Amino acid sequence: MKDLLEPLIYPHNMLLYGLLFACIAYRKKGLWCLLLFYYLIGNTFVANQVRQWYQQQAVVSASSVSGRTPDLFVMLGCGGSAEQIPACAAARIQQLNSEIALLPQAAPLAVVITTRYCEPYLAALQQTVRHGAIDCFDAGENTYQEFQALAKRLNPQHAIRFITSDFHSWRVRQLIKEYQLSASVGVVRSQTFRPVNCTLNCLLTVNLSNLDLYSKLMAEFASYAVYRVAGKELTGVVSD
Repeated sequence: MKDLLEPLIYPHNMLLYGLLFACIAYRKKGLWCLLLFYYLIGNTFVANQVRQWYQQQAVVSASSVSGRTPDLFVMLGCGGSAEQIPACAAARIQQLNSEIALLPQAAPLAVVITTRYCEPYLAALQQTVRHGAIDCFDAGENTYQEFQALAKRLNPQHAIRFITSDFHSWRVRQLIKEYQLSASVGVVRSQTFRPVNCTLNCLLTVNLSNLDLYSKLMAEFASYAVYRVAGKELTGVVSD
């Protein structure tokens, strides 16, 4: 009962009920639109449906490309400094290591990393990857420049496995199609896209943590839209 009633008195839910009261009292269309927008954006059931849709559209967890063992792993960098790697890079390295561990022992191993500061990435990866070729280079300031640089090095016939974060996976898949690569995407799953536990009170409340989901989705889609429309002027790369 506590878990059912406690969320009802959270400030953001009190605002929801205040808006509902104002809609009933003043009967203004604008208030009803505001209430509907606020409810749909924050409602956990609705947000979980969006999470499920995104997972189906963007997150590919298969460990191979069309049943083939990957010929090459490409780990997209996510910043850092010359001294240390950020948490997102550590998570991607962990994901890469877990996928490499699934490969047959006799399988050749090749890894490419795209980042400005290679030393800390290589130091972290070489602790677990003791065989195979590892290449690291600065491919540019954004994902679009990275793919343009990678396209000059990658063989489209090879089975390639990209490693990135789940909230970048949709954009990475679009670029894979554009460059006609035989590739799949291995993702680091974040809390943002994991379904939120939802009980009966989810239909009567809003959850502000869902705003993080929508902000990341909007950033992902807006970034790709700018790339397609503006091209080189803003991203440094001309879209096909």
